[in-house]
Amino acid sequence: VQLQASGGGLVQIGGFLRLSCAASRNIKSIDDMGWYRQAPGKQRELVATISSGGNTDYAEFVKGRFTVSRDNAKNTVYLQMNSLKPEDTAVYYCNIPMAWSKQWVSLPWGQGTLVTVSS
Repeated sequence: VQLQASGGGLVQIGGFLRLSCAASRNIKSIDDMGWYRQAPGKQRELVATISSGGNTDYAEFVKGRFTVSRDNAKNTVYLQMNSLKPEDTAVYYCNIPMAWSKQWVSLPWGQGTLVTVSS
């Protein structure tokens, strides 16, 4: 499977964006799907995951602001980002977390989509 993240852009502090992750094939059989991000000069970090059953998990720094969802019929995973902060500026990626550790992923990293939060 190949994943393509999109929907990034320039947004003001406090604004919102919705990212999409389109899969090249049906994702119904894929358990966890995840969003990750990498800010300039920093290591890539896990943002949120969603299981095939809809169970979600979030990093502390996005709880209450970001919402991950998936539409198996459209083979797409979404990340709704609200109340954006400058520290949310990063390239956002989607991937498939390993079953034994969500910090590790199954696929090569794609290009991601850049989110820039500015005043």
